[in-house]
Amino acid sequence: MGTRSTYRIIEQYFNSESKQVEGNELALVYVQYDGYPDGHPLETAEWLSTGYVVNGLGLKDETLVFNGAGCLTAQLIAKMKDGAGNVYVYPMKSRGNCSEDFLYDIIVKSDRTIEYVAYNNYTGKEMFRGTTKEYVNQFKPKEA
Repeated sequence: MGTRSTYRIIEQYFNSESKQVEGNELALVYVQYDGYPDGHPLETAEWLSTGYVVNGLGLKDETLVFNGAGCLTAQLIAKMKDGAGNVYVYPMKSRGNCSEDFLYDIIVKSDRTIEYVAYNNYTGKEMFRGTTKEYVNQFKPKEA
């Protein structure tokens, strides 16, 4: 049996009319196996930490860039999906109801930074909130 998890990708923005920070939930990605904090969520955080979010592409971007939250979402799914099974896109209302052990949020903030959040679905408690680099520092096994 796998360690199930979901990633919710959220685009955060400042609504000038309401004067509040709001968010669009772009996708819910379900992953069947290895969803424990030092499994594929660690690999995802490491990958995200090597790139940055931009608003428009330059003529020659040599590094990993995400042209907004929608581009990040598409690249994440493309990175995870290597054939049939294991990775699925589910309706947002399914979050927490897919027998997930862990829930993860990838929040692309209005200042183009990425916030990474991890929850234990059984306890309902937040386990981590911070940058992708902070996640890597906390969950990457220490070498002896």
